[in-house]
Amino acid sequence: PEVPRYVDLLRDDYVDVLSVRPGLTDPASIKYRDESDVLAASTDPEREYVERILPDKLAVSRAYLARATLLSDLGVLVSTLVRVAR
Repeated sequence: PEVPRYVDLLRDDYVDVLSVRPGLTDPASIKYRDESDVLAASTDPEREYVERILPDKLAVSRAYLARATLLSDLGVLVSTLVRVAR
């Protein structure tokens, strides 16, 4: 789950994401697996997160929720395992 102070910035956009129980992984976690490296390379990590990463993570999560199925959930788990194994 996201840090509450960041959720508060985009509260209205988080309604559907917050309506489901968080899982072990999700497409946004896979996409931003190197988030700490991206933020470390930024001259303003807070701004980078709030203005670029957070809205994109939210969009990825919302898109996934709109089409989530058991099969897509299994696909996310497999993708996560592949990324972790690399």
